[in-house]
Amino acid sequence: MESTEHLTQTFTERRLADAWAELQAHANNGNDLKADAYRLAFADPEFLLRRETRGIRFELEMLKPDLAQQDLGIDNTVVVFGSARVREASIAQEQLAVAEASGDAQAIARAQALLRNSAYYDKAREFARIVARYSAGCPKEDQLYVCTGGGPGIMEAANRGAHDEGALNVGLNISLPHEQSGNPYITPELCFKFHYFALRKMHFMMRAKALVALPGGFGTLDELFEVITLVQCGKAKPVPIVLFGSDYWKRLLNLDVLVEEGTISPQDLNLFTYVDDPMDAWNYILKFYALPRA
Repeated sequence: MESTEHLTQTFTERRLADAWAELQAHANNGNDLKADAYRLAFADPEFLLRRETRGIRFELEMLKPDLAQQDLGIDNTVVVFGSARVREASIAQEQLAVAEASGDAQAIARAQALLRNSAYYDKAREFARIVARYSAGCPKEDQLYVCTGGGPGIMEAANRGAHDEGALNVGLNISLPHEQSGNPYITPELCFKFHYFALRKMHFMMRAKALVALPGGFGTLDELFEVITLVQCGKAKPVPIVLFGSDYWKRLLNLDVLVEEGTISPQDLNLFTYVDDPMDAWNYILKFYALPRA
């Protein structure tokens, strides 16, 4: 005979499911969603999307990915940042052919740049493979999991590399005005969608044991400088920060100017390093933590 506690739990779960089923049926029937005072608060999207309930949404975006990763034992991650626009070489070559056929000089120049940068797709993929292979031989509590922003480009390449090795990997996607969805190589149970950039960036740091930034645009810079700032100010534990693609990063960022102008200390330039090879990036991380090489 079932215990009273179990029956109570079952009844509660049934009521919660019924609340959502009622809402889904409402939508399936083509009815407009209108305020309903009698609807359970947690099953009332109109209520949850009010400005006043923003704090609740913050908490939900914090909890959902956190609990899901806990359930799968994802405690330590290597976060890979990089451009969503970079494609693997074969696709970049096709895009260049289309641009050349159009005769549009600007389109051709953009396509040539993307083809040139397609090498970073392969390097991000290989780096993730290295991480996954190394972790496969570690105890569960010491394993490192690749984590990205969950989109296309460099992010896809890193998730793909982990996927190649059969490893769990994480994607922290963001809802944007233009359509974007998680890339197909993320472990489905670890593919999350965020509304708030701030919560998404917090999740990047919560489990990060290393961060690798490949060439990217404003989004990559935003994520990179947030990490550097948190470590510089002591708000986050020191972690290895790797700028992959020394020519790109040194052309883009002349950070010596900050030292010359006294806006950062000379030792702040030691918070990160430049590399050009996937194994060099991984060896830097191993050296940072005094871990044995594979």
